[in-house]
Amino acid sequence: MLYLLLDYLEQLYQPPGFQVIQFITVRAALAAITTLVLSLFVGRKIIEWLRDQQLGEQVREGTAAGFIDHSHKRGTPTMGGVIILMSLLVSVLLWGDLSEVYVWLIILATAWMGAFGFADDYIKTVRLDKSGLPARIKITGQVSLGLLVGVVLYFHPKFLEVRTLTSVPFLKDAQFDYDVLSGLLGNVDLGWVIFVPVCVFIVTAVSNAVNLTDGLDGLAAGVTGIVALGLTALSYISGNARFAGFLNEMYLPGVGELTVFAAALAAACFGFLWYNGYPAQVFMGDTGALALGAAVGTMTLMVKKELLLPLLCAVFFVEAISVIVQTTYFKYTKRRSGEGKRVFRMAPLHHHYEVEGTHEAKIVVRFWIITAITVIGTLLTLRIR
Repeated sequence: MLYLLLDYLEQLYQPPGFQVIQFITVRAALAAITTLVLSLFVGRKIIEWLRDQQLGEQVREGTAAGFIDHSHKRGTPTMGGVIILMSLLVSVLLWGDLSEVYVWLIILATAWMGAFGFADDYIKTVRLDKSGLPARIKITGQVSLGLLVGVVLYFHPKFLEVRTLTSVPFLKDAQFDYDVLSGLLGNVDLGWVIFVPVCVFIVTAVSNAVNLTDGLDGLAAGVTGIVALGLTALSYISGNARFAGFLNEMYLPGVGELTVFAAALAAACFGFLWYNGYPAQVFMGDTGALALGAAVGTMTLMVKKELLLPLLCAVFFVEAISVIVQTTYFKYTKRRSGEGKRVFRMAPLHHHYEVEGTHEAKIVVRFWIITAITVIGTLLTLRIR
C-alpha cells in the first residue's frame, strides 16, 4: 500500500531518491525493519495485555509415562502468534506490491490458518477447554486452504505457462510436470487432478509439522525464521531473470515480490524470539504455528521448490515423521502383542531428547544449527547440477 503510494508520487512528481523504492531488495529490507520494530515494541504491549487478561498456557502436570514436567510454564501468556501476524501482515501491506497475485495469495494463506489457530487458542485459554478446536475443524481449514492455493495456482492466468511444473533438485534443467494424465481423455484438461491434491497435502503437512515442532521455548520461531531466510533467497532468485538464468532455475515473473514477504516473515520470527526465547515470556500458540506452517508451505509451492521441503524444512520434516513412526509402531505392537511399544522415549523428537536429560535450551540451539546447515544445503543445490 505504502509502496504503491510512493510509486505513484514518484511518477507524478519524480522527486529524487524515490526510485530506490522500486527495488525489491530495498523494500524487503524496509519490510524486515518495520516488522522487527513492530514485533519488539507492540509485542511488549500485547504480552502485557495477555498477562492482564490471564490468558496463560494450560500445562499438564507430572512426569508420569515419560512426560516432561513443564509445570513451571503454567500461566505464561499464549496466543502470542498475534504479534507475529500483526507485525508481518502490516509490513507486507505497507511495502509489498499489492498488484501482484503472489502477494495477496500468501497474505490470505497466512491469515487463513492464523484465524483457525486463534480460534483454537481462544477455546483453550478463554473458555478453558483444553481440547481446543476439534481436529476435524483444523483439518478442514488446512484442506480448504490447500484447495484454494491449488486452484489459484492452476487456473489463474498469471501461472498458465508453469502451473503444473516444479523444479527437480540436483538435476540440470530438470523439471517435473504434474500433468501426467494429459491426453488420456483427448483434450480434457486433467492437470489439476494431481496438482491440486499435491497442494492440499503440502499445505496441510507443513502446517501440522510446524505445529508439532512448537513445543519448546523458541524452537518453532527460530527454525521458521531461518527457513524464511532461505525462502527469501529462493524467491529473489526465481523472480530475477538474470539470476534464474545463471543458475538454470525456472524464471517466475512476479514471484520476486515474495522476497518482501519472506524477509518480513524472518524478521517477525526473530522479533518474536526476543520474548519467546528461553525462558519464554510468551508462547505463539496455534495462532502462530498454524499460520507459519501455511506460509512456508504455500511459499514453496509458489516458488516451485516443494520437492526441496525435506531438506529446507528438515527439522519440521523429522519432527512430523517421529510422531507418525511413534504412533504407527505403538498401534501395531499393541494390536500384535496387546502391549504398545515406543520407538522414541516421547514424540515429537524434541521431547525424546528432553526425556533423556538434555536441557531444552540446548535442544533448541542445536535444532537451529541443523536448520541453518540444511538451508545452506538447499541453496547449494541450485549449483549442484
